[in-house]
Amino acid sequence: MSRPKPQILVEHTQKATYKTEQVLASEGVWAVFFDGKAINLKTSNLLTQYPGPKYKKVSFSNKGHAINLAKKLNVQFKTDKFTVVLLTGGTQIYP
Repeated sequence: MSRPKPQILVEHTQKATYKTEQVLASEGVWAVFFDGKAINLKTSNLLTQYPGPKYKKVSFSNKGHAINLAKKLNVQFKTDKFTVVLLTGGTQIYP
């Protein structure tokens, strides 16, 4: 079964490079929460400070990626407190 075609809201093509960017409709943003709270996810190496800590994504425009991350974190930390929350609205902060 193929993936359904996304709804294109607006499209722009650069004439010099033929690069096209499309804004696609989405149901919302799915975010991984821990114990009902929004989180960040940071990884680092205890042996070396180079290249420093890396922050991983915890919000996605595709629910499958968020669910897979929550499942992985629940197994890794031996808990069931990682959940996926659908964000569909909020307070506009810009402009």
